[in-house]
Amino acid sequence: MLHCRKLFRHLFHALPSPTCNPKPWLIVGLGNPGEKYRFTRHNVGFDMIDLFAQSQGIPMSTIHFKAIFGEGVIGGHPVLLAKPQTYMNLSGECTGPLAAYYKLPLNRILVIYDDMDLPCGVLRIQPRGGHGHHNGMKNVIYHFRGNREFSRLRIGIGRPPGQMDPKAFLLQTFNKTARERIDAALEEGVDILKMLLAKGLTECARSANVEQKYKHLRVQNLPA
Repeated sequence: MLHCRKLFRHLFHALPSPTCNPKPWLIVGLGNPGEKYRFTRHNVGFDMIDLFAQSQGIPMSTIHFKAIFGEGVIGGHPVLLAKPQTYMNLSGECTGPLAAYYKLPLNRILVIYDDMDLPCGVLRIQPRGGHGHHNGMKNVIYHFRGNREFSRLRIGIGRPPGQMDPKAFLLQTFNKTARERIDAALEEGVDILKMLLAKGLTECARSANVEQKYKHLRVQNLPA
């Protein structure tokens, strides 16, 4: 596996023109490691990476810079996939070193994470932004020395009901209705990531966000 990784790096660093052979995209899904947190709201970033990797035949079979890691080529575009195993609040300890190792500019990095400010099952892709009080994103930004100029795919999980503690809400699994919405959103996310690789961030965001905007209007008043 180490030989394959060295060969992969050689292929995309040694070619003459970045136009015909761009640097890879590093796509990082945030979550918490361990069976205890599997399928919880806070782990939808992991879920998105798993589904995308499976759909594209990319094995997530190595540990690299504190992450479960996979690499492949999709439609001629190299891609690196990572699920940090540092626990959510230290996600930058993986993301920052990975970006440095592969010498990636921030505009070739996409971070996927859960967002309580979006209705359950609604997606939003953006070229930059803040952390929105998300502790994993806070740590990623910290390890990028405060630079927020990296893209992100936000997966809406909705807000906790009543006076429920947000931390408890994040660490719960979805009910049946919400799980169905999230599973549908993850399938849409696979298409969004494929579009990102094929057409670039600007066109991908324009197309995907318009579609998700109307989806937002349809689902915002439905129970989660």
